[in-house]
Amino acid sequence: MTGQDTYRHKGLRSRLVETLKKKGITNKEVLDAIGKVPRHLFIESGFVNFAYQDKAFPIGAGQTISQPYTVAFQSQLLDLNPKEKVLEIGTGSGYQAAVLIEMGADLYTIERQSELYKKTNRLLKDLGYNANFFLGDGYKGLPALAPFDKILITAGAPFIPKDLLLQLSPGGSLIIPLGDKEQIMTKIVRIDESEFEQTEYGRCAFVPMLEGVVK
Repeated sequence: MTGQDTYRHKGLRSRLVETLKKKGITNKEVLDAIGKVPRHLFIESGFVNFAYQDKAFPIGAGQTISQPYTVAFQSQLLDLNPKEKVLEIGTGSGYQAAVLIEMGADLYTIERQSELYKKTNRLLKDLGYNANFFLGDGYKGLPALAPFDKILITAGAPFIPKDLLLQLSPGGSLIIPLGDKEQIMTKIVRIDESEFEQTEYGRCAFVPMLEGVVK
């Protein structure tokens, strides 16, 4: 049983969208998706009253639900077209996944923590967000289901996972917060089989991307 989405929540989302516009988010599909996804239902009960502030909050298991601006910025960098096949590394709370699905993505999403995977999988399905969920190691991706048009990493990676680069379609792009203690938001475009183009978009801070699966 999920909570309610009231007129008040919708009003708070409208204000959040206006805040994101002022911070430089211009992509209409991104703004529309943020305006539709009930973020308060993805947040621990103690933080629900602050759900539409532009802040990150803990969700348990050492993870956070990203700041809405960060979700919007990564989604905007993805430059998503409807029905594109997208691989998300780090399902987490499921909020970013819901935004991508609202934008029309054919979404495949990996979570390494079993408890979080089960909880988020159930929540997204209850809310009517259909994605392909996997419990696994994000560094390895989903080679059997590759290639992907877009890949989005929602944790700070100390290096670029080679396995993920190889799972990109030619012309496809990977968005990655790259770095150890502090990250640089980076976009990598696969030009052809062996050539990649890398662009940096400023500093950011994410929980670390870890290897392996936690059962």
